[in-house]
Amino acid sequence: MGVLGLGYVGLPVVVAFSEAGFSTLGFDVSADVVDAISRGESHIGDVSARSVADVLAAGTLSVTTDFGRLTEVDVIIICVPTPLSKTGDPDVSYIVRALDEIVSSLHPGQLVILESTTYPGTTRDLVQPRLESTGLVAGADFFLAFSPERVDPGNRQFQLKNTPKVVGGLTPACHGLAAAIYGKVIDTVVQVSSPEAAELTKILENTFRAVNIGLVNEMAVICDRLGIDIWEVIDAASTKPYGYMRFTPGPGLGGHCIPIDPHYLAWKMRTLQYRTRFIELAAEVNAEMPRYVVSRVAEALNGARKAVNGSRILLLGVSYKKDVGDTRESPALDIIAYLRAMGAEVSFHDPYVGKLSLDTDSLESTALTAEAVVRADAVVVTSDHSGVDYDLVLEHASIIIDPRNALSGRTGKARVYPIAGPARTSTHGVTDETPPAGVAISPV
Repeated sequence: MGVLGLGYVGLPVVVAFSEAGFSTLGFDVSADVVDAISRGESHIGDVSARSVADVLAAGTLSVTTDFGRLTEVDVIIICVPTPLSKTGDPDVSYIVRALDEIVSSLHPGQLVILESTTYPGTTRDLVQPRLESTGLVAGADFFLAFSPERVDPGNRQFQLKNTPKVVGGLTPACHGLAAAIYGKVIDTVVQVSSPEAAELTKILENTFRAVNIGLVNEMAVICDRLGIDIWEVIDAASTKPYGYMRFTPGPGLGGHCIPIDPHYLAWKMRTLQYRTRFIELAAEVNAEMPRYVVSRVAEALNGARKAVNGSRILLLGVSYKKDVGDTRESPALDIIAYLRAMGAEVSFHDPYVGKLSLDTDSLESTALTAEAVVRADAVVVTSDHSGVDYDLVLEHASIIIDPRNALSGRTGKARVYPIAGPARTSTHGVTDETPPAGVAISPV
């Protein structure tokens, strides 16, 4: 068993197969990553160092940068990144590089599975021809399938083993072999009729989330204009036992999946002269949420007769979601950029991120102390980590902007601005009749 790419997807996969007793080889282009794993360390929060150390000690896992060793494995799973290019088009260069390595060692009987999220048609139109350039025929000499990764960093309820695995093979034999392999480590395997169906399944899942998050983000802006508490509305709507699914607003979309994957489908459909209007509109709304949060910061400071220029802003959390250290596509990055462009002095505290690399420099996480909070002209809750001392923040901050609703049910001396609606101003949680006047930046 060989796994190409030992990141957020590949490391959990290779450890799971190793724990199941498979002799596994993990491949990565980064010598630092390989060396760290070889020492029994884990750079992925959902995989413990103990798990890595155990399979190394058992002899079921080896890791290497030597792709020539692909000749030693019967199954190859590709778990490499698939980002977007600067023009918003799919960047499949990592897949191509992986295929180049596989081509040089492909032999009869091997099963190749692509897990990297991509547009419908990638397996058949890109992967198959490159592998068949060896003279071997897919479905006869070797086997080919697509199985989308469904990793949700930080999810304690659903992990690799108990999250159903979708598999689409090029032929019935490809279906069967891929399903049998995954069935050794995953509780439920769902077979679909083709690689294209499996590819589109993953994109549908994340497009569904992106569109609904875009809807509730726009609803937050609407509630702000109407002076209504968006969280009260969401809680009330959630009491309906059918026909409604709870989504919550926030400072923007982050992570490597939801902000990225729908664009793969949009790009594919543009090649077929079709415009994916829902996807594009949701992306537009979600992309503007960091700017909207900054407008709330400006509004809050304006109410205290302060300007953003020269103000000290403390961000709580810079990862893209709660209780993880992943900053990929985090909306906090855009919020920092906007605030700095307006002349603010920005710092952050994040128990999961020690250092944040920016375009021109970097920031280190500051300790969350009463002094740090008092020094800040405004505090922004950009990630609602559960380990943060919010009571300390409420006690010592003067202004808090809380787009994550992390402070719901808590009281303190600070003036708290939710993502929409009036600020909470008293220690008893009483709200203003109207928010202070300010210039709002609409996300639509």
